[in-house]
Amino acid sequence: MDDPALWHRLQFAFTITYHYLFPQLTMGLAWFLVFWKWRALRTGDERYAAAARFWARIFGLNFAVGVVTGIPMEFQFGTNWSNFSKHSGGVIGQTLAMEGMFAFLLESAFVGALVFGEKRLGPRKHFLAAVLVAVGSWLSGYFILVTNAFMQHPVGHVVAADGSLAIGDLRAYLLNPWALVQFAHNQAAALVTGTFVVTAVGAFYALRESHRDQARMYLKHGTVAGLAAAVLVAFPTGDLQAKIVARYQEPALAAMEGRFETGPMADITLIGQPNVKARRIDNPIKIPGMLSFLAYGTFHSDVRGLDAFPPDTWPPNIELLYYAFHVMAGLGTMFIALMGLANIQRFRGRLDTSPPLLWVLMLAFPFPYIANTAGWMTTELGRQPWLIYGMYRTQDGYSDVVSSGDVLFTLIGMAGLYFVLGLLFLYLIGREILHGPDAVGGEPAQHAGPEPVTVGASRG
Repeated sequence: MDDPALWHRLQFAFTITYHYLFPQLTMGLAWFLVFWKWRALRTGDERYAAAARFWARIFGLNFAVGVVTGIPMEFQFGTNWSNFSKHSGGVIGQTLAMEGMFAFLLESAFVGALVFGEKRLGPRKHFLAAVLVAVGSWLSGYFILVTNAFMQHPVGHVVAADGSLAIGDLRAYLLNPWALVQFAHNQAAALVTGTFVVTAVGAFYALRESHRDQARMYLKHGTVAGLAAAVLVAFPTGDLQAKIVARYQEPALAAMEGRFETGPMADITLIGQPNVKARRIDNPIKIPGMLSFLAYGTFHSDVRGLDAFPPDTWPPNIELLYYAFHVMAGLGTMFIALMGLANIQRFRGRLDTSPPLLWVLMLAFPFPYIANTAGWMTTELGRQPWLIYGMYRTQDGYSDVVSSGDVLFTLIGMAGLYFVLGLLFLYLIGREILHGPDAVGGEPAQHAGPEPVTVGASRG
């Protein structure tokens, strides 16, 4: 309880976990908006325009709350991790600034036009606004992931005379191979979140027998894109992520799989409980040789276990890392199965008339959030005990002038504030969904709640 580093880590983990609930949906929805605007522009079909208007309001709400919850993290680099900022700010500060200047400002400048500017801009310029919002949201994600990738696999830097880090090769830094793989995997996972939310709303309307045309559209587009995104998360992006971890962070790979001993034909553990004290997996169900194949491409490859590395380089919380990884991988497999089944029913023309499957699709929307959170826990826990892998330890990076009590006090305050903010967000989102999309053609508007709220994007 007296370890300040623990409380600094806990506070940052809380704020970043809560914050990422929102950007993953905006990034996942952005290209849906582009697609629907493009279809409306190309065909003149008002159904696509109505879908774009409805989901733009959901996008705007997510964006606004994402901004509010993201600002505290910027300050935490100074308040909670000042030593780390002094040491590596010359590197990571570059991409954080790029994210703010080039990506976030692009997205925020046009999100208001997307939500409120359809009549004033006209169809073509409004479509362009949707494209720029999507590009800004994904570009923002890339700059953030380059920053994180440097902490996972530091490249493109030089060490100054005072021991601090600076950019040595900007191209190598921005095109870090870890960043490229991580970006592909992360964005595919964000698309999964977006597709599951779109599908869930379509299932909700189908079960209520309201907004039938929109429900069918959301179910069709959500399940088609959802299956593609779920497969991409597993292969090739997940496979490439596993291989890059195996190459550059071998202790993390061993801990993720609970592998304590070195040897060939390394098993993948489907089910089991890590027993760190005894250095084994209890009650395991394994697939022989699969870890060797996934990590190095052949079943007979030698995979080093934790016994090959000094204990002070092991991830300190092996149990949590192991379970986070298996939750992520298990849910990802189920996403493929669920979206595969939904597409089979869609091909048969029975998706919107299969209540049990619709209930599952409606209730499944929280699970991509859980999987993405578990995936980021895997990434960040696997890097420990390093802030910059192999170069700078976490224990050296926190602000040593800020006491544990100060951090705990502000953590409690932020938890309370975020709880209230979360309730307000759920109320506003629920009100939009109950109101539903605008009336289309001869289909009457079916109001199930109060009039929609209009929300503007803001930036602190």
